[in-house]
Amino acid sequence: MKTRLVIASLLSLGVNAYAQNPSIDVMYTPDPAPYVHGDKVYLFVDHDEDDAIYFKMKDWVLFSTEDMVNWTYLGTQVTTATFAWAAQGDRAWAAQAVERNGKWYWYLCCNTADGKDALAVAVADSPQGPWKDAIGKPLAIGHGFIDPTVFIDDDNTPYLFWGNKGFWYGKLNEDMVSFVDGYKEVPGYTDPKSFGELQSKMDWSIGRERMMTQYEEGPWVTKRNGIYYAVYPAGGVPEYMAYSTAPTVDGPWTFRGRIMDEAENSFTIHGGNINFKGKNYMFYHNGILPNGGGFRRSTAIEEFTFNEDGSIPFIPFTKEGVKPVGVLNPYNRVEAETMAASWGVKLDHMAGTDHYVTSVHNGDWVKVRNVDFGDASGAAKFMKVTVTNVKDEGDVEFYLDKLDGRPFAKVSVDKGQTDKVLTVKSKLLSEPTGVHDVYVLFRGGYEELFDMDCWQIEK
Repeated sequence: MKTRLVIASLLSLGVNAYAQNPSIDVMYTPDPAPYVHGDKVYLFVDHDEDDAIYFKMKDWVLFSTEDMVNWTYLGTQVTTATFAWAAQGDRAWAAQAVERNGKWYWYLCCNTADGKDALAVAVADSPQGPWKDAIGKPLAIGHGFIDPTVFIDDDNTPYLFWGNKGFWYGKLNEDMVSFVDGYKEVPGYTDPKSFGELQSKMDWSIGRERMMTQYEEGPWVTKRNGIYYAVYPAGGVPEYMAYSTAPTVDGPWTFRGRIMDEAENSFTIHGGNINFKGKNYMFYHNGILPNGGGFRRSTAIEEFTFNEDGSIPFIPFTKEGVKPVGVLNPYNRVEAETMAASWGVKLDHMAGTDHYVTSVHNGDWVKVRNVDFGDASGAAKFMKVTVTNVKDEGDVEFYLDKLDGRPFAKVSVDKGQTDKVLTVKSKLLSEPTGVHDVYVLFRGGYEELFDMDCWQIEK
């Protein structure tokens, strides 16, 4: 069994060694909603369950990055149980969050207890919560009321856009949880000049099909150089990514065409764009992870450059994804749940600020990219590892750039060391220099080993 697991992990390495798409592979992460805050990108995502054969989504999950390739899990912060009025245990669909005046607002969609589509809003003092229902009731209810996107204009006025087979928006009050004067249909929604050629689609507001534009759902609204952009899944099923522009937030909107093809192995596509450290990124989801598909989707990212006239170019899918825009410092604490790729492990599925890599077995591994070891000068160094919930003895081995050869560090965890939190360390077997990818490989017996909290090189 041990040999089989190690072989499996080495074979999987061939798939992951040079690929960064999907960008998160430790769980299914559809409908990515990135948000730039200081020197970090926070990524708010839904979560497709591993055994989903239809939309099976119970909660919303948070990640962050400072380099665009290593993503840190920050918890499963909100579930349908956050909203007492909501149908429980499912329908935790697309969402987006924003910070304003020191508070964080997470706009989500779920179902009411009697099955109606509804928009919800959670509020917290920080991205890692605790989050609570901001108003104790739905923000809005209606057929197709899903996929909210929040947008704050240059004059600091907030807006909320949303809709499936319907497109609505409203200006938010200063409190961020109510509308100034209600909401209405986006001007031009039924005009092919605004949102693409007409086609017959089901209009849930009237219970029958009617001619509608290419716009399908999942809007993402931004502004750049005085131009308003609405990026959205388009064309029905399967969806492609398209966009429209306008000179004001109230329109008139002009359809600008396709910017991404239909997602690989997924009949939906959903995401949006940000600018981070001077680079533009388009987030979306696909279904190409192992066991992935239309109901088990994963975040992917592509870098792009706006055309000189402000238009968005066609953005092809890549396996390579994006390049790092920073390095990781191994002499500072590195959370075990910070990773660019993984095999076999899972995450703790908890709220709060303390998180772990779980379900660790022999042959499982985690990859971290662009680790800067410096010139290795100075005192002898030790690798320090913190684990918890020890179930069986095992080793944590650290490799440079690939999972073969001799590890540069090896830390052993004894079976008898069953303290709630245990920190162990050992002298480095060799001292790396320069910038490398690092593989953290777990070795042990047949059963689950332990949960891993963090690692760090110290002098």
